[in-house]
Amino acid sequence: MATAQVETTQIPTGVWKSDPIHSHVGFAVKHMVVATFRGAFKDFDVTLDNADGEPKLSGGVRTGSVEVRDENLYGHLLSPEFFDAERHPEIAFSSTAVRVEDGELIVDGELTIKGTTKPVEARGAITGPVENVAGREGIGIDLETIVDRTEFGLEWNAPLPKGGFAVENDVTLAVHLELAKEE
Repeated sequence: MATAQVETTQIPTGVWKSDPIHSHVGFAVKHMVVATFRGAFKDFDVTLDNADGEPKLSGGVRTGSVEVRDENLYGHLLSPEFFDAERHPEIAFSSTAVRVEDGELIVDGELTIKGTTKPVEARGAITGPVENVAGREGIGIDLETIVDRTEFGLEWNAPLPKGGFAVENDVTLAVHLELAKEE
């Protein structure tokens, strides 16, 4: 059985929209000093617009769609101590530059969490385009960045009895996207 060879040397032209079934937007943070806690958002949309040769990547996640395995933690994350979902229902990103350097996708942009906007740089890969089983073109984008959550007003923490804190400040944000070309 042969597999298709997919090479990406540039950002494909056109407008590409995220497929929520085959995409993932998540975060990871060191918890209780010893483990990495992971969560995700199930309601999000991302668009790569390269119709004019100046690629722009933008998107948003609904804070109320955060997925964690504990109902109490879910409520705490939605509270003013973390996302303050009632007053800030969306986390937004808008790129200022999208480029490929030495085979790596680099996206600079503005991330807005809880009403605070900060510059970030995410790095990863872009794959495709390829034609899927339905005959539509698709691409894949994988990006990661690390942000200090306290810079966005997510300051809650609790000291541990023998040192350290319940939650580290550095949070890894990761997106794994399958995007379909708009027709």
